[in-house]
Amino acid sequence: MSLDKQKIVELLTTEEAEALYQQADKVRHDTLGDAVHLRGLIEFSNICRNNCLYCGIRKGNPHVSRYHMSEEELVDTARKAANIGFKTIVMQSGEDMFYTADKMCRIIEQIKKFDVAVTLSIGERTYEEYKAFREAGADRYLMRIETTDKDLYHKLNPNMSWQHRHDCLLMIKELGYELGSGIMVGQPEQTIDSIADDLLYLKEIGVDMAGIGPFIPHPQTPLAKEKGGTLELGLRTMAVMRLLMPDINIPATTAMESLHPQGRIKALQAGANVVMPNVTEGEYRRFYELYPNKICVNDTPLHCKSCIGLKIMSIGRTIGEGYGSHKK
Repeated sequence: MSLDKQKIVELLTTEEAEALYQQADKVRHDTLGDAVHLRGLIEFSNICRNNCLYCGIRKGNPHVSRYHMSEEELVDTARKAANIGFKTIVMQSGEDMFYTADKMCRIIEQIKKFDVAVTLSIGERTYEEYKAFREAGADRYLMRIETTDKDLYHKLNPNMSWQHRHDCLLMIKELGYELGSGIMVGQPEQTIDSIADDLLYLKEIGVDMAGIGPFIPHPQTPLAKEKGGTLELGLRTMAVMRLLMPDINIPATTAMESLHPQGRIKALQAGANVVMPNVTEGEYRRFYELYPNKICVNDTPLHCKSCIGLKIMSIGRTIGEGYGSHKK
C-alpha cells in the first residue's frame, strides 16, 4: 500500500484503532495466508560491549550475571530445537567479541546440518565477518535500527554511530541475507513524526522482516524512571508496517506479552505472522534480561512451543511449515 508520511501519522493517531488492526489483519490474510511461522530463539550470551541506556544487559550494568554458551552448548541447544520441530534457529546475543568470526562460522556450519534456516542477531560486525557468516550458511540477519532520529539514537546509544549501523544493514542486504530490522516505540523524546520516518526508512531499505517492540524501562538502567511505551502504540505501529509492506515477515514480539497477557495474540490479530518462542535452557533465560518482567523464564523449550502453538490455533491460525522465508 502506498502511504505517505502524513497518512502514516494519521493512522498512528487514529481513534479507530480496532479498524486499523482489522485492516492490517486482512492484508496479512490476503497476502500471506493464515500460517504463523515459529522461530526458535537461542539467547547465547548476555555479554555486550555497548552501553545503550535502555538495555538491561548494557556493559555498565554491574548487577547482571554474565554468561556465554560454549560452542558445544549452543550447537546442542539448536539440535534440540530442531528435534522438536523448529525450522528456523535464531541466535541472539549481546555484542560479545568472544565469538570470533571463526567460532561463529564453525557454529553456523554445524547447525545447518540440522536442516534449519539460521538467523543471526549479534550486532555490528565488519563486512568480512558478515560475508564469512553468509558463506558458512547463515540465511538471515536481524539488527534493529531502533530509530531514524539520529540525535535521539546518539543520546540513547553512547559511543555508537547511527550512520555505521545503517551502513551495516546495507552490507547485510548486499550480501544476500534476508534482512530483519525494526524499531523501539515509546522511547523517551520519540515523536509520532519520528516513528513515521522510521517506517518509511524500513520500506526504503527493503527489509524482509520488521520487528516493532515497545520500550520497557529496566530498573538497572539510566532510563529506569522513564514512562515506557504502550502496547497500543506498538500494535498501531506494527499494523501500519503491515499496510506499508504487505508481504514481509512481522513478529509478534515477546515484549508485547510482557505488557499484556495476550500481547502476542493481539499482535497476530493486528498484522503479525511470526512468533519466536524461546528455546534457551536453564538459568540463561533469566539472565538474558533486556527488559523487566520477561515472560516464560521458567519454562522449557517444548512447553513454550506447545503453549504458543495452542494460542495460535485458538484464533483460527495454523502453524507454518517449512522455513517461512520472505517470498518477495
